[in-house]
Parts: sequence; C-alpha cells; structure tokens
Amino acid sequence: MECVFGLVGDGFALVAADSSAVNSILVHKSNEDKIMILDSHKLLGASGEAGDRVQFTEYIQKNVHLYEFRNGIPLSTAAAANFTRGELAQALRKSPYSVNILLAGYDKDIGPSLYYIDYIATLHKVDKGAFGYGSFFSLSMMDRHYHSGMSLKEAVDLVDKCIVEIRTRLVVSPPNFVIKIVDKDGAREYAWRETIKDAEVPTA
Repeated sequence: MECVFGLVGDGFALVAADSSAVNSILVHKSNEDKIMILDSHKLLGASGEAGDRVQFTEYIQKNVHLYEFRNGIPLSTAAAANFTRGELAQALRKSPYSVNILLAGYDKDIGPSLYYIDYIATLHKVDKGAFGYGSFFSLSMMDRHYHSGMSLKEAVDLVDKCIVEIRTRLVVSPPNFVIKIVDKDGAREYAWRETIKDAEVPTA
C-alpha cells in the first residue's frame, strides 16, 4: 500500500513517501527511505516493486552524477526528468521497470519544479502529484487545500493532512512517512512522521 506524493511551493518543492518495505502479507521494515537525493538540488521519490525501485533509482542517480563529472555542470531538473523518462521508455520495449517516480528539483534561474513520471514513461510537469493507493486520498486533499505559492509551513500542514487521511481511510495504511524538501539551499530531509519504530535487534 505504497504512498508517494509531492507539491511545489513558494521557492521549494516537497516530496513525502511512506517507509514500509512490504512483501505479500509481511512487513519487512518500516524505515525504508523511498526518496533518493539525486544530487545537491534534486529529489527522486519512487514507488513500485522493491527490486525495480532500488535498481532503477540507483541507475538514474549514478548516471546523473556521471554526466556532471564528464561535463562539469549538473543536469537541470527538466533534463534529469527527460533522461529518466527516456530510460523508462527504452526499458519498456525490453524489460520494463515497475516503478513510478516524482522528481523534484530546484534550478537557479527557474526555481522549484516537480515532474510526474509513471511506469509506462509518461512525463508531465505538475504542481502536485501522487502515486500508490494513498494517492486516492492525498490527491483529493491537495485538490481541496493546495494553492500556488504555499509557504513551507502551509505545505507541511497539507502533507500532515494527507498522512492523517491515508492513515484513517486506507484499509492497510503505512505507519511511517518521510518528508524531504529541495530549495535554493539544496535537497535535504525535513522530517519523519512515525507511529511505530523498528524494534532493536538484541545482541548476544
């Protein structure tokens, strides 16, 4: 029951995701970080099959770094989104990845942006977006409360509303969420919203 959602505010973009690693009826862990920091000013939130998600996001991250090392300049957020979309489209004809992506970034001349990329390589620039079963609730909350130019406090309040709605309405709701933001100061973890913590493994 994965949930990844994000939005663009006044001078920043925000991505939130659940942190449950689940297979069938088993929860393996509840602190899995599904939002990768691509580079200093980009975030990549992903949902989908665990193997595809980890493999594909790491592949994108390493190629974004490789481009910067080779050329001396980083990819813009739009360029990174188009590269990601191209790799998904190419894989779609061979061995498709079951992964959906929200790519957020901040460019000096453009400001914050958010890109929606699904598993069949659809790419669209959006102000707000979501994937997973939680999207049924988070999208409706964002349709009701989102407005352009939101402050960070307003955006985090809206994310908290979405999390509460998901926990209340989704039949098997994830307990923990991570929130990350990207702005002119870079991409970073903002907060966790936890209801349970993984138990410590006892030492012999």
